Amino acid sequence: MNTPHGKIKTPVFMPVGTKAAVKSLDSADLKRCGAQVILANTYHLYLRPGEKLIEKMGKIHNFMNWSGAILTDSGGYQVSSLGHFIKAKDKKNNFARSKIDDEGVTFFSHLDGSKHRLTAKKSIEIQMKLGADIIMAFDEATPNRGKSYARRAMGRTHRWLTECVRVWQKIEKKKTKQPAQALFGIVQGGNYRSLRRESAEFVASQNLPGIAIGGGSIGQDKGETAKNISWIREILPEDKPWYFMGVGVRPSDVISAVECGADMFDCVAPTRMARSGQLYSGKLVSGGKNGWRFESEFARETLNIANARFKRDDKLIDENCDCLTCASGYSRAYLHHLFKASELSYYRLASLHNVSLMIELTEKLREGIIKA
Repeated sequence: MNTPHGKIKTPVFMPVGTKAAVKSLDSADLKRCGAQVILANTYHLYLRPGEKLIEKMGKIHNFMNWSGAILTDSGGYQVSSLGHFIKAKDKKNNFARSKIDDEGVTFFSHLDGSKHRLTAKKSIEIQMKLGADIIMAFDEATPNRGKSYARRAMGRTHRWLTECVRVWQKIEKKKTKQPAQALFGIVQGGNYRSLRRESAEFVASQNLPGIAIGGGSIGQDKGETAKNISWIREILPEDKPWYFMGVGVRPSDVISAVECGADMFDCVAPTRMARSGQLYSGKLVSGGKNGWRFESEFARETLNIANARFKRDDKLIDENCDCLTCASGYSRAYLHHLFKASELSYYRLASLHNVSLMIELTEKLREGIIKA
């Protein structure tokens, strides 16, 4: 993929920097990890520090001192998930809920309870002010409320996509010196074959630079993800990048996604799990006709550094890993000590390892595809 901030080799794993920062890592760390694209969140950046401030600071790349590509999601998921059950400022001290209608979402900030409104038009305007290379259409991440609701949510997502395309094209036409931003539509439809196919056909018909596949049935379970993709595989255009949203909790998830045809995927899990003591350990193994697999001595593909068994373990997290943490010789025993002592350096060293492993794993899969 060609972007204003360089070429992206696919398949690509994208670390999540929700608030324009990948937790515990700086831009230099991310470059060392081999990151090509960073994900940022429209909802969070709109609430703080605000898209207008970021625009005045030279847009998001300059603001966060990152020279690579950036993708922003639309905020559609967050306005529902974080806007629910937030205490509103009323005399009765009641809890307010975000309200979804055909035009957009009214929600309450998780920061201070203030009331806000996000629509397809506003989401695109915010993302274009932020200056991301890739921006996402505003959508409703379909909750598990049955097929009838999934159909209504899909209908809203399609109407919002039409509005997103209109606003995006209008702003792009007015640009003179600013680089173009690529808009991706999002396939929804819940865990229903007929709705998924209908949504895929609609999104593909918009002829956008890329297509994302979202919803709760994507990324939560690799079996469900594979099933959903199999329903729409022949509908998706092969000359456009496919973005599987929220995929990559464990290394084996990455393998499964690539085997399903994913070009792009992201997940907060590598840094989140690192902070809780879960460190990836294992290696990519080619299974010949059976494809690739992630071979690990640990059942969940991670070791729990908090376990007492690592207190005197002088081995590296993973002898097959060449991340900065492992290459510098930090032992499991030392990381166990840092974790138990709640030393801040632990979070950086652990996150460097987990993010690096996911990116390196994806690179090896890319090399395997090229050789094949």
